[in-house]
Amino acid sequence: MTKAAKKVTYKKEDVLVVPRKYIFAQESSWHGINTEIFESCVETTNQHKCFIPREIAETDPAYKQIIPYMVFQFEDKYFVMQRKKTAGEQRLASQYSLGIGGHIRKEDMTDDSIYTWAKREFEEEVNYSGKLDIQNLGVLNDDTTEVGKVHLGLLLLLKGDNGEISIKDEHKSGKLMTLEECKAMLGSFETWSKFALETL
Repeated sequence: MTKAAKKVTYKKEDVLVVPRKYIFAQESSWHGINTEIFESCVETTNQHKCFIPREIAETDPAYKQIIPYMVFQFEDKYFVMQRKKTAGEQRLASQYSLGIGGHIRKEDMTDDSIYTWAKREFEEEVNYSGKLDIQNLGVLNDDTTEVGKVHLGLLLLLKGDNGEISIKDEHKSGKLMTLEECKAMLGSFETWSKFALETL
């Protein structure tokens, strides 16, 4: 007899989602990074956003949770995090990630700017006090995994003026690595990070 799968529990919070039918109304579902629709996706989010309990959002593919997915770069190195075995999102436990970011709650949205949302998420996740130059790289989508089916990533590159950056979350660790070092361990990265590495 197989052991029953452990039920995943999520923090009691309402998170930003957009119904899938609006995200893919003009552009059919793609796999990987779409570099053409960043601004229109942000506009669609602003027009059709709603907030639902995370426990529903994580299991209902009729919605896409909108996630600012930020890659930090200093000179020729990128900030890489590893989720520990005790990470809250067990579907990604122990994997490496280039993306800094998380779910957006209603209180996070003081205006309709993705850069404001991203900056707030960045400050929540890491310790960093330097300047940042932000540019968008595209929109991440992967409907081949259970996590990917319910998330959509707004991929941003954040170029810093120093390398003094560290993770705040006790369920993660992080360090700066070159692209060559990242590629050498490509199989250990989560899917979105693999897409980002291809773009970088």
